[in-house]
Amino acid sequence: MIFSDTHTHIYLDAFDTDRAAMLQRAEAAGVKYLFLPDIDKKSRRKMLEVAAEHAAMCFPMAGLHPTSVGADYREQLALSRDLLDTKTVVGIGECGIDMYWDQTHVAAQKEVFVSQLEWSLETGLPVSIHIRDAFNEVFEVLTQFGNTRFKGVFHCFTGGLEEAERAIGYGFHLGIGGIITFKKSPLPQVIKHIDPGHIVLESDAPFLAPSPYRGKRNEPAWIPFVAEKLAETWGVSLQNVAEATTHNALQLFKPESI
Repeated sequence: MIFSDTHTHIYLDAFDTDRAAMLQRAEAAGVKYLFLPDIDKKSRRKMLEVAAEHAAMCFPMAGLHPTSVGADYREQLALSRDLLDTKTVVGIGECGIDMYWDQTHVAAQKEVFVSQLEWSLETGLPVSIHIRDAFNEVFEVLTQFGNTRFKGVFHCFTGGLEEAERAIGYGFHLGIGGIITFKKSPLPQVIKHIDPGHIVLESDAPFLAPSPYRGKRNEPAWIPFVAEKLAETWGVSLQNVAEATTHNALQLFKPESI
């Protein structure tokens, strides 16, 4: 049984003491493919180093996270574009809009988001979209592109059925992680109406660990807990979930080494 983690930050400092062991645990759990979203210039070198050291398993992206959009956003965006131009990445992002932490640079966040959507259309690479308290703002940006269909993921999807169907209508997959396993999560009632062909798995490690590890440092080895909840939600086997979501991930990101 093979799983894919389409969104994991295993290059962050939280894994510095046991990264090799953590990756061994992931492999033992059947999590064979890890996709690493970019954040900003501070973490990019480490992301690329980890991806190069574990090239058969880890695949990097190029982008600028919305919470990293500040006064120097044009410089930061140019650096992301430089990485994209090396043609060594499998996706764009994570990008998007975050209205939760700081709304000081919302206009710049939207500008940066538009740029990265344009890169996705230009290159054919999928885009990983971060949305926090910002579904209206993200859809407002997407409507600027008319009837254009995109390739990518609504990362850490937490919306309702209306948002899910609207995202899928634009061509996006829904990234489902540990939140779906939380006791009071409304996500199962949404996802039960969504075809597995529109879903990918993600850990967002080291964040958002699934039950029974909620509150602890998350890691890709716990992806099967998310898959088990999806299997329960859809009334299908774990094998079916693994096959469908890994197929979706590989068709979306198309890493050349696989």
